[in-house]
Amino acid sequence: MAEEQGIGKVTDIINHSRIGMLTTLDGEGALVSRPLAVQDVRDDGDLWFFTGLGTSQVAHVRADPRVNVSFGKNTEWVSVAGTAEVVTDREKIRHMWNQAVEAWFPDGPETPEVCLLRVDSDSAEYWSSPGGTAATVIQWVKSKVTNSRMSVGESGTVEL
Repeated sequence: MAEEQGIGKVTDIINHSRIGMLTTLDGEGALVSRPLAVQDVRDDGDLWFFTGLGTSQVAHVRADPRVNVSFGKNTEWVSVAGTAEVVTDREKIRHMWNQAVEAWFPDGPETPEVCLLRVDSDSAEYWSSPGGTAATVIQWVKSKVTNSRMSVGESGTVEL
């Protein structure tokens, strides 16, 4: 698959999923994951999230910016590796603000606690299994009968 098609596949999966599991490293090096709603995904794979300055994800990113964000919906999944940064630029926050964010920050974009996390994506791996569960079961049975490796769709790695 051409690089542009791969990037398109990754952004499509993210846009259809909307909620990603952001994984950071805590102070002892343990992996910590939590769900965040993606606000924007760029053609270069960069991801934007709203969060609060006092959250563990902000503390973790400030100590070690390496992150992973995974998305999945139905029969498609993507895992994005990159580097995150905390963005407190009020103009950018106002520009990206939407009604969904108000559920978490009812005082609006001027709330001192509100910030953005920008993930500068390095690479992404994706998997797609067309046909859903039924197709997966059929492929599993076929692999057992033919004593061959199961094949249920496409996958790839994209450099961003």
